[in-house]
Amino acid sequence: MTTHGPADFAGQHITVAGLGVSGISAARALAGLGAHVTVVDGGDGDKQRAAARELAEQGITVRLGDGETLPEGTGLVVTSPGWKPDSPLFAAAAAAGVDVVGDVEIAWRLRETSGQPAAAWLGVTGTNGKTTTVRMLASILAAEGLRTLAVGNIGTPIIDVVLGQGKDGEPPYDVLAVELSSYQLHWAPSLRAHSAAVLNLAPDHLDWHGSLQAYAADKGRIYEGNTVACVYNAADKATEDLVREADVEEGCRAIGFTLGTPGPSQLGVVDGILVDRAFVENRQQQAQELAEVSDIAPGSGTPAPHNIANALAAAALARAFGVRPAAVRDGLRAFHPDAHRIQHIAELDGVTYIDDSKATNTHAAEASLAAYEHIVWIAGGLAKGATFDELVQKSAARLRGAVLIGADRALIREALARHAPDVPVVDLDRTDTGAMPEAVREATRLAEPGDTVLLAPACASMDMFVNYNKRGDAFAEAVGELTARDH
Repeated sequence: MTTHGPADFAGQHITVAGLGVSGISAARALAGLGAHVTVVDGGDGDKQRAAARELAEQGITVRLGDGETLPEGTGLVVTSPGWKPDSPLFAAAAAAGVDVVGDVEIAWRLRETSGQPAAAWLGVTGTNGKTTTVRMLASILAAEGLRTLAVGNIGTPIIDVVLGQGKDGEPPYDVLAVELSSYQLHWAPSLRAHSAAVLNLAPDHLDWHGSLQAYAADKGRIYEGNTVACVYNAADKATEDLVREADVEEGCRAIGFTLGTPGPSQLGVVDGILVDRAFVENRQQQAQELAEVSDIAPGSGTPAPHNIANALAAAALARAFGVRPAAVRDGLRAFHPDAHRIQHIAELDGVTYIDDSKATNTHAAEASLAAYEHIVWIAGGLAKGATFDELVQKSAARLRGAVLIGADRALIREALARHAPDVPVVDLDRTDTGAMPEAVREATRLAEPGDTVLLAPACASMDMFVNYNKRGDAFAEAVGELTARDH
Protein backbone atom coordinates (compact mmCIF):
# COMPACT_ATOMS: atom_id res chain seq x y z
CA MET A 1 0.00 0.00 0.00
CA THR A 2 1.22 3.47 -0.82
CA THR A 3 2.68 5.41 2.09
CA HIS A 4 1.35 8.92 2.45
CA GLY A 5 2.79 11.74 4.50
CA PRO A 6 2.81 15.49 5.03
CA ALA A 7 4.97 15.97 1.94
CA ASP A 8 2.02 14.74 -0.13
CA PHE A 9 0.03 17.77 0.97
CA ALA A 10 2.66 20.53 1.12
CA GLY A 11 2.09 22.91 -1.76
CA GLN A 12 -1.05 21.11 -2.95
CA HIS A 13 -4.20 23.03 -3.76
CA ILE A 14 -6.87 21.27 -1.72
CA THR A 15 -10.57 22.06 -1.57
CA VAL A 16 -12.44 21.18 1.62
CA ALA A 17 -16.21 20.74 1.24
CA GLY A 18 -18.19 21.95 4.24
CA LEU A 19 -17.71 24.17 7.27
CA GLY A 20 -18.76 21.60 9.85
CA VAL A 21 -16.57 20.24 12.65
CA SER A 22 -14.71 17.74 10.45
CA GLY A 23 -14.34 20.23 7.59
CA ILE A 24 -12.81 22.89 9.82
CA SER A 25 -10.52 20.29 11.40
CA ALA A 26 -9.35 19.07 7.99
CA ALA A 27 -8.81 22.58 6.67
CA ARG A 28 -6.68 23.62 9.64
CA ALA A 29 -4.65 20.40 9.59
CA LEU A 30 -3.93 20.54 5.87
CA ALA A 31 -3.02 24.22 6.00
CA GLY A 32 -0.67 23.41 8.86
CA LEU A 33 1.01 20.82 6.62
CA GLY A 34 1.68 23.44 3.96
CA ALA A 35 -1.28 22.94 1.65
CA HIS A 36 -3.13 25.78 -0.05
CA VAL A 37 -6.63 25.25 1.29
CA THR A 38 -9.95 26.59 0.05
CA VAL A 39 -13.12 25.74 1.97
CA VAL A 40 -16.43 25.89 0.10
CA ASP A 41 -19.88 25.89 1.68
CA GLY A 42 -23.30 26.53 0.22
CA GLY A 43 -24.40 28.44 3.31
CA ASP A 44 -23.75 32.11 3.99
CA GLY A 45 -25.19 32.70 7.43
CA ASP A 46 -23.75 34.19 10.58
CA LYS A 47 -22.33 30.84 11.73
CA GLN A 48 -20.51 30.24 8.44
CA ARG A 49 -19.16 33.80 8.32
CA ALA A 50 -17.79 33.54 11.85
CA ALA A 51 -16.00 30.28 10.99
CA ALA A 52 -14.69 31.83 7.77
CA ARG A 53 -13.15 34.75 9.66
CA GLU A 54 -11.33 32.38 12.02
CA LEU A 55 -9.99 30.27 9.16
CA ALA A 56 -8.89 33.34 7.21
CA GLU A 57 -6.56 34.20 10.09
CA GLN A 58 -4.71 30.95 9.29
CA GLY A 59 -4.41 31.82 5.62
CA ILE A 60 -7.30 29.59 4.56
CA THR A 61 -9.58 30.84 1.79
CA VAL A 62 -13.31 30.36 2.38
CA ARG A 63 -15.96 30.63 -0.33
CA LEU A 64 -19.50 30.90 0.99
CA GLY A 65 -22.78 30.61 -0.89
CA ASP A 66 -21.37 28.32 -3.58
CA GLY A 67 -20.77 24.67 -2.76
CA GLU A 68 -21.05 23.45 -6.34
CA THR A 69 -18.21 24.99 -8.35
CA LEU A 70 -14.76 23.38 -8.16
CA PRO A 71 -12.11 26.01 -7.39
CA GLU A 72 -9.56 26.38 -10.17
CA GLY A 73 -6.37 24.40 -9.68
CA THR A 74 -7.82 21.94 -7.13
CA GLY A 75 -5.72 18.78 -6.88
CA LEU A 76 -7.70 17.02 -4.14
CA VAL A 77 -11.16 17.41 -2.59
CA VAL A 78 -11.69 16.58 1.08
CA THR A 79 -15.35 16.27 1.90
CA SER A 80 -17.31 16.50 5.11
CA PRO A 81 -19.31 13.32 5.79
CA GLY A 82 -22.77 14.66 5.01
CA TRP A 83 -22.11 15.77 1.43
CA LYS A 84 -23.85 13.40 -1.00
CA PRO A 85 -21.79 11.51 -3.58
CA ASP A 86 -23.84 13.03 -6.40
CA SER A 87 -23.07 16.61 -5.36
CA PRO A 88 -22.22 18.86 -8.33
CA LEU A 89 -18.85 19.67 -6.73
CA PHE A 90 -17.87 16.01 -6.85
CA ALA A 91 -19.14 15.60 -10.40
CA ALA A 92 -16.89 18.50 -11.37
CA ALA A 93 -13.98 16.86 -9.52
CA ALA A 94 -14.55 13.56 -11.34
CA ALA A 95 -14.65 15.36 -14.67
CA ALA A 96 -11.32 16.99 -13.82
CA GLY A 97 -9.76 13.72 -12.65
CA VAL A 98 -9.55 14.93 -9.05
CA ASP A 99 -9.93 12.46 -6.17
CA VAL A 100 -12.53 13.01 -3.47
CA VAL A 101 -11.76 11.66 0.03
CA GLY A 102 -12.95 12.28 3.59
CA ASP A 103 -11.30 13.37 6.80
CA VAL A 104 -10.90 9.74 7.94
CA GLU A 105 -8.91 8.98 4.79
CA ILE A 106 -6.63 11.96 5.43
CA ALA A 107 -6.13 10.86 9.03
CA TRP A 108 -5.28 7.32 7.91
CA ARG A 109 -2.71 8.62 5.42
CA LEU A 110 -1.10 10.76 8.11
CA ARG A 111 -1.00 8.20 10.92
CA GLU A 112 2.51 6.90 10.28
CA THR A 113 4.24 10.22 9.65
CA SER A 114 5.29 11.14 13.18
CA GLY A 115 8.33 8.89 13.21
CA GLN A 116 6.80 6.94 16.09
CA PRO A 117 4.69 3.75 16.06
CA ALA A 118 1.15 4.65 15.10
CA ALA A 119 -1.80 3.76 17.30
CA ALA A 120 -3.86 0.80 16.13
CA TRP A 121 -7.44 1.48 15.07
CA LEU A 122 -10.34 -0.62 16.33
CA GLY A 123 -13.31 0.36 14.17
CA VAL A 124 -17.03 0.27 14.94
CA THR A 125 -19.95 0.90 12.61
CA GLY A 126 -23.60 -0.14 12.33
CA THR A 127 -27.00 1.45 11.98
CA ASN A 128 -27.39 1.84 15.75
CA GLY A 129 -25.25 1.53 18.87
CA LYS A 130 -21.98 2.87 17.45
CA THR A 131 -21.34 5.58 20.01
CA THR A 132 -22.24 3.42 23.00
CA THR A 133 -20.04 0.56 21.77
CA VAL A 134 -17.08 2.82 21.05
CA ARG A 135 -17.30 4.39 24.49
CA MET A 136 -17.59 0.96 26.11
CA LEU A 137 -14.55 -0.16 24.12
CA ALA A 138 -12.52 2.88 25.16
CA SER A 139 -13.45 2.24 28.80
CA ILE A 140 -12.31 -1.38 28.54
CA LEU A 141 -9.04 -0.42 26.85
CA ALA A 142 -8.37 2.19 29.54
CA ALA A 143 -9.06 -0.43 32.25
CA GLU A 144 -6.27 -2.49 30.67
CA GLY A 145 -3.93 0.46 31.19
CA LEU A 146 -3.72 1.33 27.51
CA ARG A 147 -3.51 4.91 26.29
CA THR A 148 -6.70 5.27 24.29
CA LEU A 149 -9.43 7.64 23.14
CA ALA A 150 -12.88 7.35 21.52
CA VAL A 151 -12.66 9.26 18.23
CA GLY A 152 -14.23 9.74 14.81
CA ASN A 153 -17.95 10.15 14.32
CA ILE A 154 -18.32 10.33 18.11
CA GLY A 155 -17.30 13.98 17.97
CA THR A 156 -13.51 14.14 18.36
CA PRO A 157 -12.04 14.85 14.88
CA ILE A 158 -9.68 12.00 14.12
CA ILE A 159 -7.24 14.18 12.15
CA ASP A 160 -6.58 16.27 15.26
CA VAL A 161 -5.80 13.12 17.26
CA VAL A 162 -3.54 11.58 14.63
CA LEU A 163 -1.53 14.79 14.18
CA GLY A 164 -1.03 14.91 17.95
CA GLN A 165 0.96 11.67 17.82
CA GLY A 166 4.63 11.97 18.56
CA LYS A 167 4.68 15.62 19.57
CA ASP A 168 6.37 14.84 22.89
CA GLY A 169 8.66 12.13 21.62
CA GLU A 170 6.22 9.26 21.98
CA PRO A 171 2.69 8.59 20.74
CA PRO A 172 0.00 9.62 23.23
CA TYR A 173 -2.17 6.64 22.31
CA ASP A 174 -1.62 2.90 21.97
CA VAL A 175 -4.96 2.21 20.35
CA LEU A 176 -7.94 4.27 19.19
CA ALA A 177 -11.61 3.27 19.45
CA VAL A 178 -12.93 4.68 16.17
CA GLU A 179 -16.61 5.26 15.43
CA LEU A 180 -17.18 5.32 11.69
CA SER A 181 -20.37 6.30 9.89
CA SER A 182 -21.33 4.96 6.49
CA TYR A 183 -20.57 8.42 5.09
CA GLN A 184 -17.04 8.38 6.48
CA LEU A 185 -16.40 4.85 5.25
CA HIS A 186 -17.59 5.76 1.76
CA TRP A 187 -14.82 8.33 1.50
CA ALA A 188 -12.01 6.27 3.16
CA PRO A 189 -10.72 3.79 0.55
CA SER A 190 -7.31 3.22 2.18
CA LEU A 191 -8.54 2.48 5.73
CA ARG A 192 -7.22 -0.82 7.12
CA ALA A 193 -8.17 -1.36 10.77
CA HIS A 194 -6.57 -3.79 13.21
CA SER A 195 -10.06 -5.19 13.91
CA ALA A 196 -13.56 -3.91 13.30
CA ALA A 197 -17.23 -4.57 14.03
CA VAL A 198 -20.49 -4.02 12.18
CA LEU A 199 -23.11 -4.05 14.93
CA ASN A 200 -26.26 -4.31 12.83
CA LEU A 201 -27.75 -3.26 9.51
CA ALA A 202 -31.16 -1.72 8.87
CA PRO A 203 -32.39 0.74 6.24
CA ASP A 204 -31.09 4.23 7.03
CA HIS A 205 -29.67 7.19 5.11
CA LEU A 206 -30.97 5.66 1.88
CA ASP A 207 -31.49 9.14 0.43
CA TRP A 208 -27.70 9.57 0.68
CA HIS A 209 -26.56 6.12 -0.45
CA GLY A 210 -29.27 5.50 -3.03
CA SER A 211 -30.07 1.91 -1.97
CA LEU A 212 -29.81 -0.49 0.94
CA GLN A 213 -27.19 -2.43 -1.01
CA ALA A 214 -24.99 0.65 -1.41
CA TYR A 215 -25.45 1.52 2.27
CA ALA A 216 -24.44 -2.00 3.34
CA ALA A 217 -21.45 -1.98 1.00
CA ASP A 218 -20.16 1.23 2.56
CA LYS A 219 -20.61 -0.23 6.05
CA GLY A 220 -18.71 -3.32 4.93
CA ARG A 221 -15.67 -1.25 3.96
CA ILE A 222 -14.73 -1.26 7.63
CA TYR A 223 -13.67 -4.91 7.32
CA GLU A 224 -11.32 -4.37 4.38
CA GLY A 225 -7.75 -5.26 5.29
CA ASN A 226 -8.50 -6.18 8.92
CA THR A 227 -5.57 -8.05 10.42
CA VAL A 228 -6.94 -9.83 13.52
CA ALA A 229 -10.75 -9.93 13.77
CA CYS A 230 -13.92 -9.06 11.87
CA VAL A 231 -16.64 -8.90 14.52
CA TYR A 232 -20.21 -9.50 13.37
CA ASN A 233 -23.69 -9.87 14.89
CA ALA A 234 -24.76 -13.52 14.80
CA ALA A 235 -28.41 -12.40 14.94
CA ASP A 236 -28.00 -10.19 11.87
CA LYS A 237 -27.00 -12.28 8.86
CA ALA A 238 -26.30 -9.18 6.78
CA THR A 239 -23.31 -8.36 8.98
CA GLU A 240 -21.90 -11.88 8.60
CA ASP A 241 -22.35 -11.61 4.83
CA LEU A 242 -20.21 -8.46 4.86
CA VAL A 243 -17.44 -10.41 6.60
CA ARG A 244 -17.61 -13.14 3.97
CA GLU A 245 -17.26 -10.55 1.22
CA ALA A 246 -14.35 -8.67 2.82
CA ASP A 247 -10.78 -8.89 1.60
CA VAL A 248 -8.82 -9.29 4.85
CA GLU A 249 -5.25 -10.10 5.83
CA GLU A 250 -4.30 -13.77 6.08
CA GLY A 251 -5.10 -15.12 9.54
CA CYS A 252 -7.87 -12.59 10.28
CA ARG A 253 -10.80 -14.34 11.96
CA ALA A 254 -14.58 -13.93 11.86
CA ILE A 255 -15.82 -13.44 15.44
CA GLY A 256 -19.55 -13.46 16.18
CA PHE A 257 -21.45 -12.11 19.16
CA THR A 258 -24.82 -13.41 20.34
CA LEU A 259 -27.25 -12.85 23.20
CA GLY A 260 -27.51 -16.63 23.47
CA THR A 261 -24.99 -19.37 24.27
CA PRO A 262 -21.89 -18.78 22.14
CA GLY A 263 -20.46 -21.35 19.78
CA PRO A 264 -16.74 -21.60 18.96
CA SER A 265 -15.31 -18.26 17.76
CA GLN A 266 -18.18 -16.36 19.39
CA LEU A 267 -18.90 -14.28 22.47
CA GLY A 268 -22.26 -14.68 24.15
CA VAL A 269 -24.25 -14.92 27.36
CA VAL A 270 -24.67 -17.91 29.67
CA ASP A 271 -26.69 -17.62 32.88
CA GLY A 272 -26.18 -13.87 33.11
CA ILE A 273 -22.43 -14.10 32.34
CA LEU A 274 -20.66 -12.62 29.30
CA VAL A 275 -18.60 -15.49 27.92
CA ASP A 276 -15.73 -15.65 25.40
CA ARG A 277 -15.29 -18.75 23.21
CA ALA A 278 -13.21 -16.94 20.61
CA PHE A 279 -10.02 -15.73 22.25
CA VAL A 280 -9.23 -18.83 24.34
CA GLU A 281 -6.69 -21.57 23.80
CA ASN A 282 -9.22 -24.31 23.02
CA ARG A 283 -12.36 -22.63 21.77
CA GLN A 284 -14.00 -25.98 20.94
CA GLN A 285 -14.10 -26.98 24.59
CA GLN A 286 -13.22 -23.94 26.68
CA ALA A 287 -14.94 -20.66 27.56
CA GLN A 288 -13.69 -17.63 29.45
CA GLU A 289 -15.97 -15.65 31.76
CA LEU A 290 -15.58 -11.91 31.10
CA ALA A 291 -18.20 -10.08 33.16
CA GLU A 292 -21.71 -10.29 34.49
CA VAL A 293 -24.60 -8.74 32.62
CA SER A 294 -25.12 -6.59 35.71
CA ASP A 295 -21.67 -5.08 35.15
CA ILE A 296 -23.00 -3.26 32.08
CA ALA A 297 -23.79 0.30 33.18
CA PRO A 298 -24.25 -0.72 36.83
CA GLY A 299 -26.82 1.25 38.78
CA SER A 300 -29.06 1.90 35.77
CA GLY A 301 -31.21 -1.20 36.15
CA THR A 302 -31.23 -4.28 33.92
CA PRO A 303 -29.47 -3.36 30.66
CA ALA A 304 -31.52 -3.43 27.49
CA PRO A 305 -30.74 -6.35 25.15
CA HIS A 306 -29.15 -4.11 22.54
CA ASN A 307 -26.75 -2.70 25.15
CA ILE A 308 -25.74 -6.25 26.11
CA ALA A 309 -25.01 -6.80 22.41
CA ASN A 310 -23.00 -3.56 22.32
CA ALA A 311 -20.98 -4.73 25.32
CA LEU A 312 -20.25 -8.07 23.65
CA ALA A 313 -19.07 -6.32 20.49
CA ALA A 314 -16.83 -4.00 22.51
CA ALA A 315 -15.47 -6.96 24.46
CA ALA A 316 -14.73 -8.85 21.23
CA LEU A 317 -12.71 -5.96 19.81
CA ALA A 318 -10.85 -5.52 23.08
CA ARG A 319 -10.06 -9.23 23.30
CA ALA A 320 -8.83 -9.11 19.70
CA PHE A 321 -6.35 -6.51 20.88
CA GLY A 322 -5.18 -8.77 23.72
CA VAL A 323 -7.09 -7.24 26.63
CA ARG A 324 -7.43 -9.43 29.75
CA PRO A 325 -10.86 -10.64 30.94
CA ALA A 326 -10.64 -8.60 34.16
CA ALA A 327 -10.24 -5.39 32.15
CA VAL A 328 -13.42 -6.18 30.20
CA ARG A 329 -15.29 -6.43 33.49
CA ASP A 330 -13.70 -3.33 35.00
CA GLY A 331 -14.20 -1.30 31.84
CA LEU A 332 -17.88 -2.16 31.60
CA ARG A 333 -18.37 -1.30 35.26
CA ALA A 334 -16.71 2.08 34.73
CA PHE A 335 -18.76 2.94 31.65
CA HIS A 336 -21.72 5.31 31.97
CA PRO A 337 -24.12 5.76 29.02
CA ASP A 338 -24.55 9.14 27.38
CA ALA A 339 -27.68 11.12 28.08
CA HIS A 340 -30.77 10.34 25.99
CA ARG A 341 -29.77 6.72 25.38
CA ILE A 342 -32.11 4.53 27.46
CA GLN A 343 -31.68 7.05 30.27
CA HIS A 344 -33.66 6.46 33.46
CA ILE A 345 -35.29 9.78 34.37
CA ALA A 346 -37.56 8.97 37.30
CA GLU A 347 -40.00 6.56 38.89
CA LEU A 348 -43.28 8.09 40.03
CA ASP A 349 -46.18 6.16 41.55
CA GLY A 350 -44.77 2.91 40.20
CA VAL A 351 -44.31 4.25 36.64
CA THR A 352 -40.79 4.43 35.18
CA TYR A 353 -39.86 7.25 32.79
CA ILE A 354 -37.16 6.46 30.19
CA ASP A 355 -35.56 8.92 27.75
CA ASP A 356 -34.34 7.31 24.53
CA SER A 357 -34.58 10.41 22.37
CA LYS A 358 -31.53 9.08 20.49
CA ALA A 359 -33.86 6.46 18.93
CA THR A 360 -34.25 8.54 15.77
CA ASN A 361 -35.09 5.65 13.42
CA THR A 362 -37.30 2.57 13.53
CA HIS A 363 -34.44 0.13 14.13
CA ALA A 364 -33.32 1.98 17.25
CA ALA A 365 -36.89 2.37 18.49
CA GLU A 366 -37.52 -1.36 18.02
CA ALA A 367 -34.55 -2.19 20.25
CA SER A 368 -35.75 0.29 22.84
CA LEU A 369 -39.32 -1.00 22.87
CA ALA A 370 -38.05 -4.58 23.21
CA ALA A 371 -36.38 -3.69 26.52
CA TYR A 372 -39.62 -3.16 28.50
CA GLU A 373 -42.69 -5.30 29.16
CA HIS A 374 -45.50 -2.73 29.38
CA ILE A 375 -45.01 0.61 27.61
CA VAL A 376 -46.75 3.90 27.03
CA TRP A 377 -44.91 5.04 23.95
CA ILE A 378 -44.19 8.68 23.09
CA ALA A 379 -43.27 8.80 19.39
CA GLY A 380 -43.20 10.96 16.29
CA GLY A 381 -41.21 13.66 14.52
CA LEU A 382 -39.67 13.61 11.05
CA ALA A 383 -39.94 10.13 9.54
CA LYS A 384 -37.16 10.61 6.94
CA GLY A 385 -39.05 8.33 4.55
CA ALA A 386 -39.45 5.52 7.09
CA THR A 387 -42.48 3.25 7.44
CA PHE A 388 -43.71 1.95 10.80
CA ASP A 389 -45.76 -1.19 10.13
CA GLU A 390 -43.03 -3.67 11.00
CA LEU A 391 -42.06 -1.74 14.13
CA VAL A 392 -45.64 -1.64 15.40
CA GLN A 393 -46.25 -5.29 14.54
CA LYS A 394 -43.24 -6.40 16.58
CA SER A 395 -44.03 -4.13 19.53
CA ALA A 396 -47.85 -4.20 19.69
CA ALA A 397 -48.07 -6.73 22.53
CA ARG A 398 -45.98 -4.46 24.77
CA LEU A 399 -47.93 -1.26 24.21
CA ARG A 400 -50.24 0.01 26.96
CA GLY A 401 -50.84 3.20 24.98
CA ALA A 402 -49.21 5.68 22.60
CA VAL A 403 -48.89 9.46 22.53
CA LEU A 404 -47.95 10.90 19.14
CA ILE A 405 -46.27 14.22 18.42
CA GLY A 406 -44.50 15.80 15.46
CA ALA A 407 -44.94 16.41 11.77
CA ASP A 408 -45.19 12.78 10.61
CA ARG A 409 -47.15 11.34 13.53
CA ALA A 410 -49.98 10.31 11.17
CA LEU A 411 -47.75 7.59 9.71
CA ILE A 412 -47.37 6.03 13.15
CA ARG A 413 -51.04 6.51 13.98
CA GLU A 414 -52.03 4.66 10.80
CA ALA A 415 -49.61 1.80 11.55
CA LEU A 416 -51.07 1.52 15.06
CA ALA A 417 -54.60 1.44 13.64
CA ARG A 418 -53.64 -1.41 11.30
CA HIS A 419 -51.59 -3.56 13.68
CA ALA A 420 -52.55 -2.53 17.24
CA PRO A 421 -56.15 -1.32 16.99
CA ASP A 422 -56.86 -1.93 20.68
CA VAL A 423 -54.03 0.30 21.89
CA PRO A 424 -55.32 3.72 23.01
CA VAL A 425 -53.70 6.54 21.04
CA VAL A 426 -53.46 10.23 21.89
CA ASP A 427 -52.68 12.28 18.76
CA LEU A 428 -51.37 15.72 19.76
CA ASP A 429 -51.96 18.01 16.82
CA ARG A 430 -49.01 20.27 17.46
CA THR A 431 -45.33 20.52 16.56
CA ASP A 432 -44.18 23.19 18.99
CA THR A 433 -41.73 22.44 21.80
CA GLY A 434 -44.55 22.94 24.32
CA ALA A 435 -46.09 19.70 23.08
CA MET A 436 -43.72 17.63 25.21
CA PRO A 437 -45.19 18.52 28.64
CA GLU A 438 -48.65 17.71 27.31
CA ALA A 439 -47.34 14.42 25.85
CA VAL A 440 -45.85 13.43 29.20
CA ARG A 441 -49.08 14.29 31.03
CA GLU A 442 -51.13 12.23 28.58
CA ALA A 443 -48.70 9.31 28.82
CA THR A 444 -48.90 9.43 32.60
CA ARG A 445 -52.70 9.31 32.39
CA LEU A 446 -52.50 6.15 30.28
CA ALA A 447 -49.85 4.45 32.42
CA GLU A 448 -50.46 2.00 35.25
CA PRO A 449 -48.09 1.01 38.07
CA GLY A 450 -45.38 -1.22 36.61
CA ASP A 451 -45.51 0.47 33.20
CA THR A 452 -42.73 2.38 31.46
CA VAL A 453 -43.35 5.74 29.78
CA LEU A 454 -40.82 5.55 26.97
CA LEU A 455 -39.69 8.39 24.73
CA ALA A 456 -38.41 6.46 21.71
CA PRO A 457 -39.58 8.65 18.83
CA ALA A 458 -38.44 6.49 15.85
CA CYS A 459 -38.10 9.85 14.06
CA ALA A 460 -35.73 12.76 13.76
CA SER A 461 -36.36 15.81 15.93
CA MET A 462 -35.82 18.83 13.70
CA ASP A 463 -39.51 19.54 13.11
CA MET A 464 -39.83 20.54 16.77
CA PHE A 465 -36.39 20.68 18.37
CA VAL A 466 -32.86 21.71 17.43
CA ASN A 467 -31.68 18.11 17.92
CA TYR A 468 -32.51 14.91 19.78
CA ASN A 469 -30.65 16.18 22.85
CA LYS A 470 -33.06 19.11 23.21
CA ARG A 471 -35.99 16.76 22.71
CA GLY A 472 -34.71 14.51 25.49
CA ASP A 473 -34.10 17.51 27.73
CA ALA A 474 -37.71 18.63 27.18
CA PHE A 475 -38.93 15.16 28.17
CA ALA A 476 -36.82 15.16 31.34
CA GLU A 477 -38.04 18.66 32.23
CA ALA A 478 -41.65 17.62 31.71
CA VAL A 479 -41.17 14.61 33.98
CA GLY A 480 -39.59 16.94 36.51
CA GLU A 481 -42.67 19.14 36.38
CA LEU A 482 -44.78 16.11 37.29
CA THR A 483 -42.53 15.52 40.28
CA ALA A 484 -42.75 19.15 41.43
CA ARG A 485 -46.51 19.34 40.97
CA ASP A 486 -47.59 16.00 42.40
CA HIS A 487 -44.87 15.05 44.89
